[in-house]
Amino acid sequence: MIEVNVELKDRRYPIRIGSHILAESSSYAPLKCGDKVMIVSNPTVAEHYLATVSDSLNRLGCQVSSVLIPDGEQYKTLDSLNLIFTALLQANHGRDTTIIALGGGVVGDVAGFAAASYQRGVRLMQIPTTLLSQVDSSVGGKTGVNHALGKNMIGAFYQPCAVIIDSASLDTLPKREVFAGLAEVIKYGAILDLAFFEWLEQHIDDLVSLQPQQLHYCIQRCCQLKADVVARDETEQGDRALLNLGHTFGHAIETHLGYGSWLHGEAVAVGMLMAADLSHLLGNLSHQDVFRLEKLLVRANLPTVSPDGMSADDYLPLMMRDKKVLAGKLRLVLLQRLGQAYVTTNSDSALVRQAINHCSQFD
Repeated sequence: MIEVNVELKDRRYPIRIGSHILAESSSYAPLKCGDKVMIVSNPTVAEHYLATVSDSLNRLGCQVSSVLIPDGEQYKTLDSLNLIFTALLQANHGRDTTIIALGGGVVGDVAGFAAASYQRGVRLMQIPTTLLSQVDSSVGGKTGVNHALGKNMIGAFYQPCAVIIDSASLDTLPKREVFAGLAEVIKYGAILDLAFFEWLEQHIDDLVSLQPQQLHYCIQRCCQLKADVVARDETEQGDRALLNLGHTFGHAIETHLGYGSWLHGEAVAVGMLMAADLSHLLGNLSHQDVFRLEKLLVRANLPTVSPDGMSADDYLPLMMRDKKVLAGKLRLVLLQRLGQAYVTTNSDSALVRQAINHCSQFD
């Protein structure tokens, strides 16, 4: 088992990475005998892993109950949040309970927001079962739900007590979900670590086929990079905003199409290429580096053009409703070069429109 620690100002928590570790009771520390636990999952994940997690916790001596929310981004809503609250109240869970998020990014975000809100905060543990949630969303404490007018508009920063990453859970993951997770993997290299980006260029085919050795290194490196950023900026007042490369464009795609039509990673992939193209138009990123990013996304089986018919006129109003907009100014993460990102509020709207059009099918 590999362990990466998230070091915050007043506390720390572990990210445990391994294969088939969900069956080991020792993986679930700090849970102990007598603790009351509510596992939040969805029917798809529960079919594969709920019994394993429940059995491990029962052997530990925990009191275990569970609740399932519907599967899919379109169910990342206040209604799903209320399902969790109802289950907690019906089972008489108090402030001493622990909510365990067993699933992908939707389960992690909704269950995390429930933990932040229930009786003004209970302990949270994340068990991510998709590649995207393992390398990104389960780490760092972002929780929340979507609104019809914008993605992740309602939520809270709320850190888990531990993250348990079992790479074996990816064996049951649909390939499309694997590819979507690779978008966030590529993001880390593009914004923070040129050497990792170069490693991905060499090993992306191994990751597509879930080769264990390369997969474990990839997950560990992404978690370490995110842990380092979160340690410096827990609530996104500075450096943490860099982790949003491509997300402002990508969230516009998700909102425009309706949540769940495109996977989050698919939308982010197109958004990253738009951000890279804009970086080139601004005179920073070289054309060759834009091509390197595009080639890597293609090899990861990710889209590189907008949904059919979606124009700059569709993007821009949605981007201006993004939660990263400050004082009415669009705030974007762009690339100075591969491995080095920056945040700007001074992007020329005509160039933003041009970058969107360059990645559009009708262009």
